[in-house]
Amino acid sequence: MHRLASVFFTAVLGAAALVACQTAPHAAPGAAPNAQPAPVSGFVTDMKAFEAFIATKPTPAQFHAAYPDVMLVTPDMMTTREMRQNNSRYFPKMDADGRIVGGSFM
Repeated sequence: MHRLASVFFTAVLGAAALVACQTAPHAAPGAAPNAQPAPVSGFVTDMKAFEAFIATKPTPAQFHAAYPDVMLVTPDMMTTREMRQNNSRYFPKMDADGRIVGGSFM
């Protein structure tokens, strides 16, 4: 019984090592131009970084990935227009391709 347990344990460790070796390698910094920025938790406080991100003309999906806690209010959404001072809702200006080219917080 002890021999069977050690064989099973070795097989499980081998499978775990094999799975770990098959994960995608991390890209070197600056190597991939299409790399997604790290998600920013909370609302927007660093306006310089936010404006630099908007200058890349992100899609709504890329915006949600980068700023998951900020509500992106697209033209097809119904919302109230109360004034918020915490940069929690962004009303984007979109180009013909559906990319964000500007906008404002409200």
